[in-house]
Amino acid sequence: MNLYEAYLRDNAMEIYMIELRGKAVADAHKSILQEKMVGLEPGTIKMAVLLVGDDHGANMYADFMEKTAKNFGYGFVRTQLPSTATHEEVYDALMSLNNDDAVHGILPLMPMPKQINTEQLIDALDPKKDIDGLTTYNIGLVTAGKGGFAPCTAKACLAILDYYGLSLEGKHVVVIGRSQVIGKPVALMSLERHATVSICHSRTADLAHHVKQADIIIAAAGRAHMITADMVKTGAIVIDVGINELDGKTVGDVDYDAVSTVASAITPVPGGVGSVTTTMMLEAVYEAYHARNVNR
Repeated sequence: MNLYEAYLRDNAMEIYMIELRGKAVADAHKSILQEKMVGLEPGTIKMAVLLVGDDHGANMYADFMEKTAKNFGYGFVRTQLPSTATHEEVYDALMSLNNDDAVHGILPLMPMPKQINTEQLIDALDPKKDIDGLTTYNIGLVTAGKGGFAPCTAKACLAILDYYGLSLEGKHVVVIGRSQVIGKPVALMSLERHATVSICHSRTADLAHHVKQADIIIAAAGRAHMITADMVKTGAIVIDVGINELDGKTVGDVDYDAVSTVASAITPVPGGVGSVTTTMMLEAVYEAYHARNVNR
């Protein structure tokens, strides 16, 4: 009996919905990762972020990742260029990180100023250090089901389902959103788990009809509260990837208060997918280190 089934058994007469909190998932993965790191000196494994300009969100995320990485015993390199930097200067900074054997994972942070050709820059990233699955090389491997680094947010969605014992096999998964970093990869990864997958997006006709068919909903469109209770069938499982601001509060793509009355399980925002995504990033850096230093 898995955690989810046990919860429903013990609470069937009291409560129907289980909150899929990310902290427990993140803690479980961190515990396993810490065991793998036993014997390594602090700073042996190192990640880097590359950012250009003074975008508030990118800088906040860089601060957060630096604190998270160092607290976990990783080394951290923050390469930051001014908003006036040329494409060539940013490219050279990336090449320096690519060629630095002490750096195992690199995360270019968006957005970058308009003079930077981000597509060209991403394709110059060493695929073996591409910890968030951004390069065409890793996208191809994930698409073919042949490994590679997958986007960490997509991995986080499946990690949550795994931790709570929620199988995708035979289920109808509806993904709302078709971005390269979440919608498309999580759809393909769900397909690898033998789910039947539908991808919806901003131009899907009668979105509510499609979402209503889902056993599992993965909402990743970036629109606050776009998924409402009348769009969700009773007992559906809901993974909310969205992070939006609404009336001064951080909310997801799903109207949590309303949908939680019909769903059997749902991730909160905040407190759901985000914390697991960070842990998936730490795992990816370790995997990059391991591939270079142990598997050769």
